[in-house]
Amino acid sequence: MVDLWCGSYWRPPKAITLDIDDTADTVHGHQQFSLFNAHYDERCFLPIHVYDAATGHCVLTILRPGKTPDGKEVRAHLRRLVRRIRRHWPNTRITIRGDSHYGRRETMDWCEANNVRYIFGLAPNTVLAAQIFTKTDAVCVRRAVGNLDVVRDYAVTRYAAKSWSRARRVVGRIEATRKGLDVRYVVTNVTYGTPAWLYADLYCARGQAENLIKRHKSQLASDRTSCRSPLANQMRLILHTAAYWLMRTLRDAIPKPQPLASGEFSTIRLRLLKIAVRIKETASRVRLAFAANCPDAELFRSLVGALSLRPT
Repeated sequence: MVDLWCGSYWRPPKAITLDIDDTADTVHGHQQFSLFNAHYDERCFLPIHVYDAATGHCVLTILRPGKTPDGKEVRAHLRRLVRRIRRHWPNTRITIRGDSHYGRRETMDWCEANNVRYIFGLAPNTVLAAQIFTKTDAVCVRRAVGNLDVVRDYAVTRYAAKSWSRARRVVGRIEATRKGLDVRYVVTNVTYGTPAWLYADLYCARGQAENLIKRHKSQLASDRTSCRSPLANQMRLILHTAAYWLMRTLRDAIPKPQPLASGEFSTIRLRLLKIAVRIKETASRVRLAFAANCPDAELFRSLVGALSLRPT
């Protein structure tokens, strides 16, 4: 899967950003790897999805047990992924984005030792709150004095948990509203950029990966992992990822002025794939006869030209 994704680029990119996240895949039996997850309150798998932030391409899906991955497991997955990418692109800068349960000590140590940039969510604690107290107090005062609905600001500090090997750059997003104070943190080894850019532009953009996972699950039914064997269920994930690639290829071939160029996969499937045609095969060609009033006849003609393989 990673090789195919790398092959989709005409030339090695200067930099890539990969979004890593997991999603609950509810099971209705006693398949291997299924575990009860207290957060989701059900038995499930917790497969990992990795997406290319620039293109929305699904790079990798990994079936795994229904529990939060620990640091050693995350490190192992990233090590295999990065090594595979660097076989194709040895000079490409790689940035990994993920939420707080991917920001493990083992993961960050490995990324720093292998020249991989990262930005992960970080759970709040009293030590971090004390380090940026001056800024949070100032934000609260500004909101109260100005009688404003929202005041937002950012702070940057150096922080090291007891288990960490070193202090790392931590960015805090501070937001005071009429309902109270909300502070979120991210930890990163990216040395450039303002705190506002690191949090609002770089980290928060990973939210798009959650929409891509929903598209993968709900519109392509990738949560149909009902086989008993984990190998069979992993194969199902691979097949659904192939369907994801197919739908992306089809949508990218649609001319931009067409409404379907930005359509959801479910809409494209209904409009372009689940239609009735009469098929006639001859020795040299296959003819598809559409209904006389087919609303997308012109679009089909343009797609045939765009998707047809040409001799090289």
